[in-house]
Amino acid sequence: MNDIFLKWQKKAKESPIRIVLADLGDPRADEAAQRLSEEELAQIIPPSIDSNNPYTQLAIDNGLDPSDPLVASALLVKNGDADAAVAGATRPTADVLKAGLQILGVSPQVEIVSSCFLMVLPSGNQFAYGDCAVIPDPTSEQLASIAISTALTFEALTGEDPRIAMLSFSTHGSANHPRVTKVKNATDLVRKHDPELIVDGELQFDTAVVPEIAQNKAPNSPVAGNANVFIFPDLDSANIAYKITERLGGARAIGPLLQGLNGIFHDLSRGCSTQDIVDISIVSALQTVAYKR
Repeated sequence: MNDIFLKWQKKAKESPIRIVLADLGDPRADEAAQRLSEEELAQIIPPSIDSNNPYTQLAIDNGLDPSDPLVASALLVKNGDADAAVAGATRPTADVLKAGLQILGVSPQVEIVSSCFLMVLPSGNQFAYGDCAVIPDPTSEQLASIAISTALTFEALTGEDPRIAMLSFSTHGSANHPRVTKVKNATDLVRKHDPELIVDGELQFDTAVVPEIAQNKAPNSPVAGNANVFIFPDLDSANIAYKITERLGGARAIGPLLQGLNGIFHDLSRGCSTQDIVDISIVSALQTVAYKR
């Protein structure tokens, strides 16, 4: 196991959280629950609520069934009876997002719900890629929100200061195109919203990661050559990039991690493994601790 995952497990054991596994009853979720409990990584909460939950009527008013495990999981987080929830091993992402959005809503810090992957290379280096799973063709405003959310997720999981590269096929005006303008405008919006974030764009990927190329193409950039958070201009490029990094680069891809909800509520692929459920649960623990600081 990579050292970073051992470090994560140690942190999770130091502050075990209450987590709802919405897919209990599925063999993968049941095995994950057993491992998380036996290794003292989390306290498992079943995905059911009683009629005294004050937000039950909220679910009903939104046309949701409080007895649905997805909805019940979101209600438990909303009411503070659980710190986080993990769902989606047996349900499509659309169902998970619907429950999360209608019960938890969007965090006041951002404009939209998005996602990212934490990519852990064989070397142990860690990067965040956003948005790889939710917004197909984001506007400048949406890209800015994705960048802010992904930076928060990266910092919570790694403890490192995020250095955000807003990616494009152009670097600092080397090309003139509406898609380039979109990324430039998004970069300006990130700076306006949070002046303390270290961000630059538009940048080509090689400029963002290779110091020698950065020195040539963007010598005055605070990010070029040393980026660790990569914001892609659309879902096509982000999804393709994370899979290339995973399959050809040997990286471990943790996610997709939903971000921007007003509570920790993560989605799983229906093809996920027991280990995937354990990993996302540990990620939830780290986020819970980080966001409570």
